[in-house]
Amino acid sequence: MRHILDLDRYPLDRPGSPEWHALVARCRSDLAKDGMFNLEGFVKANALAQAKAEIGPVMETLSFTHKRRHNIYFRKEIPGLPADHPALALCETVNHTVCADQISHSVPVWIYEWSHFITFLAAAMNKDALFPARDDLARVNVMAYRDGEALNWHFDRSEFTTTLLLQAPDGGGEFIYRTDLRSEDDPNYDGVAKLLRGEDPEVKSLTLSAGTLNVFRGKNTAHKVGTVKGARERLIAVFSYFDRPGVVFSREDQLGFYGRTA
Repeated sequence: MRHILDLDRYPLDRPGSPEWHALVARCRSDLAKDGMFNLEGFVKANALAQAKAEIGPVMETLSFTHKRRHNIYFRKEIPGLPADHPALALCETVNHTVCADQISHSVPVWIYEWSHFITFLAAAMNKDALFPARDDLARVNVMAYRDGEALNWHFDRSEFTTTLLLQAPDGGGEFIYRTDLRSEDDPNYDGVAKLLRGEDPEVKSLTLSAGTLNVFRGKNTAHKVGTVKGARERLIAVFSYFDRPGVVFSREDQLGFYGRTA
């Protein structure tokens, strides 16, 4: 993996070493403070170029265009919440998705399956272990956002989201988020409505560079990707890991996210 990842800067190949423990401690600290950590330059430039060469033709010819109107919860209804509540206001998301089975021999999949990467992520998230998905569609997705397209406001279903930016767009495509908008005990529907009206002063924006690994706690933090501008698309890999082995998405989820089943 040394030709793919900057292992001098990020010593994932030396688990248990002082340098490895220092990196894990830094990531845990950033997670506690900011709800995320970023490893800029995690993937080397030549590996990014290789990944784009591998994925580009597949994206152009076989990707699933996912265009939908949705609320921030990606659910048709929320028990106890009236259908006309402003927290259920609809927005639009458009992206193009390539699945792991379409790019099985590619840089993102090699990174996803590398045991030292999984061990590091588990340690950084302060978990005993993490397991790759068994789902051939969902385990690794690469998503493209083109001129005028965006991923709109939502909460994640999983506790953590792990992404790798393969290509930044000409403009837009910022990672926009509002930390801890809700909690397990308080759904804060009025706060969600305020966010959707553009009235929340605690919204933050982050522009990532290509090659950056981002691990984000998004279950209770609302977030979106700003509208992409220009000819160069935003290209990002999304890695799905779980606390238990053997996870497979439901047929309904596969059809909804990918337009097909495994």
